[in-house]
Amino acid sequence: MENQTRPTPSPALPQEAFERTAVRVSMVSIVGNTVLSLLKLLAGVLANSGAMVSDAVHSASDVFSSIIVIIGVKISARDSDRDHPYGHERFECVAAIVLAVTLFITGLFIGHAALEKITSGSASQIAVPGLLALAAAVVSIVTKEAMYWYTRHYAKKLDSGALMADAWHHRSDALSSVGALIGIAGARLGHPVLDPVASLVICVFILKAAYDIFRDAIEKMVDHSCSEETEQAMLRCAGAQPGVLGVDMIQTRVFGNKIYVDIEIRADGQLPLEQSHAIAERVHTAIEAEFPKVKHIMVHVNPVTAAAE
Repeated sequence: MENQTRPTPSPALPQEAFERTAVRVSMVSIVGNTVLSLLKLLAGVLANSGAMVSDAVHSASDVFSSIIVIIGVKISARDSDRDHPYGHERFECVAAIVLAVTLFITGLFIGHAALEKITSGSASQIAVPGLLALAAAVVSIVTKEAMYWYTRHYAKKLDSGALMADAWHHRSDALSSVGALIGIAGARLGHPVLDPVASLVICVFILKAAYDIFRDAIEKMVDHSCSEETEQAMLRCAGAQPGVLGVDMIQTRVFGNKIYVDIEIRADGQLPLEQSHAIAERVHTAIEAEFPKVKHIMVHVNPVTAAAE
């Protein structure tokens, strides 16, 4: 006998609340990054700092990334339909992949520009950045680190891969601003070449963040099981239900940020069908209640005789 849940969102995390919160966090990122990128671009131009202009480009890419996150979250929050009976959760992973590619391209652009400046002429031809660029770097570090922790908090609360990717985008921007700060300060101390070198360091940070985001999204796109600890906890939960004589098999599959479970339990083969069904229902309900990320459960009952036991 099999008992299958409908592919509905976990009651512990309604899709409406998920979407509303994720969009609000992304809108905060969009507004913050728009203002910050304009300020850094202005400071970079006025203070002759290529590193600060590169940092401004990085912040501007964050605006695009947050828009991608909103699109991905809205699509992933859609209810199941005929063409997508298991839901749309993986669209959030697609959003994270697009974000990673955007980051990668941004990093290559910044790195190429920095290398050209370093190799095209002597250090004496590179303009020394002004104090305004130094101040902008400090403001950027503080602001982007605050945005990182804000976005990370809600990413963990919602278990959102796209929001977590956006949070790391903020952190990479904060780290790139640290590189810009060091480069600008070094240039002002008599080593102008350190300003484009800082842009090169920023490139490395961006490429690393892009790789991490891409790897995490791909892992969620490809079917893989839950951790062994989670599966063992599910086995204990199922085995503790009245009427369950044992658990023969459990298979789990991560789908976006949700979990799908197939489980086979043993029950007395002499029981009427209605009672066997009730045992399967208890297992189903208990696992769904204890593990809110479980979206779909298939419970199969294997009948056993008293002699076999």
